[in-house]
Amino acid sequence: MAGSTTEGVARHRLPVRKLFAASAGNALEWFDWTIYATFSIYFAGAFFPPGNETLALINTFATYALAFFFRPLGGVLLGRFADVHGRKPAMILTISLMAGGSVAIGVLPTFAQVGWLAPILLLLARIAQGLSLGGEVSNASAYLGEVAPKERRGRYSSFFYISTGSAVLIATVVGFVLARTMDKAHLTSFGWRIPFLLGGVLGLVGLWLRRSLAETELYHEKKETARQVQRPLLTTLTRHPRAVRQLIGFSMLNTLCYYTFFSALPSFAVKGRGANDVDTFLALSVATALFVVLQYPMGALADRYGRRPQLLVWSGATALVIVPLSYLVRPGLGNLLIVFCVGLALYTAMTSLAPAIMSELFPTELRGLGIGAWYNLTVAVFGGTAPLVLSALSAAGAATAFFWYVAVGAVIAFFVIFRMPETNGSELR
Repeated sequence: MAGSTTEGVARHRLPVRKLFAASAGNALEWFDWTIYATFSIYFAGAFFPPGNETLALINTFATYALAFFFRPLGGVLLGRFADVHGRKPAMILTISLMAGGSVAIGVLPTFAQVGWLAPILLLLARIAQGLSLGGEVSNASAYLGEVAPKERRGRYSSFFYISTGSAVLIATVVGFVLARTMDKAHLTSFGWRIPFLLGGVLGLVGLWLRRSLAETELYHEKKETARQVQRPLLTTLTRHPRAVRQLIGFSMLNTLCYYTFFSALPSFAVKGRGANDVDTFLALSVATALFVVLQYPMGALADRYGRRPQLLVWSGATALVIVPLSYLVRPGLGNLLIVFCVGLALYTAMTSLAPAIMSELFPTELRGLGIGAWYNLTVAVFGGTAPLVLSALSAAGAATAFFWYVAVGAVIAFFVIFRMPETNGSELR
């Protein structure tokens, strides 16, 4: 009996190193995208003509948003690459692209040095990162879904955002430390470059972790089938239209939540509502730590009680609280802590099982491409534009309209999720 118990425990022991290695690229991706958004208030003037800080910030977020529209292309190309050639080589390629883009931004010349070449080079670096991120999310999600036992797919999936949240936490802590130790003049002149160069170092760590990953058994079983698929992108629409609709429906709110709390709100709180930048970074850091801590418990809850109940609570509660929370975005650490902690705690109900849900939608031979194309298109349309939309509405004195926009997205997601079947414990197709 004791031997059986020991064997059972060993069989279900989490392969933590493998899970962190699979998630390392995604961590780097979100570290880089977070520092771009959060440090934009310092480097916006470096790449655009001086004289209008608001216009420079909007142009910086426009570059941020434009790069997002290369994510679907990256999702299609790198997702198909992963379906045909394997998850591991695709994930090594994506982390290399992202790290290279981060280092490039950290050493770019300014507008004062090279004129309009500066924003062009910034855009090219962001395009490389957009292509990379388009492939990373889909391929890492597919990998985590495929290596997980069916009854523990939520737990395995939680590591995706444990790593992501940890990377974002590092980014916000870096922002907090730099804001406390450097004055605005130094941050504007060179301090903003430090986190981008740090991203290159993190990329090397991620590459080292991923070199030992083994390919998934499901990929090996279906690689010949994947190679025989004709017009794979069209096939996702003709053979799996319901999966495409569902993915777009809940990903809309997923990406709006992410980019609202991690990217748009920090700049909006400081620039739009006059909050102290140190308080903002501290509140976001505390909330991000909570976000990381809740991932695994929420993944375990989804394995026990199902996907739909948890997702319905997330979408329904977000629809109800997002507008009231927006009125608390104002000076004061207490207000900011409530906004970020409530918003991100609710969000963990989705993030803890996002790779599981997406992996369960498509068959193995189309999983990388299916997730990569339609998830990233949704993110480009709704997520990449979120900081730009909030900045523009704030400049026009209508910032509250943005939060109503998120609330409408939450209502739509609620009804999409309500019509989805429960997939807890199901075999991947």
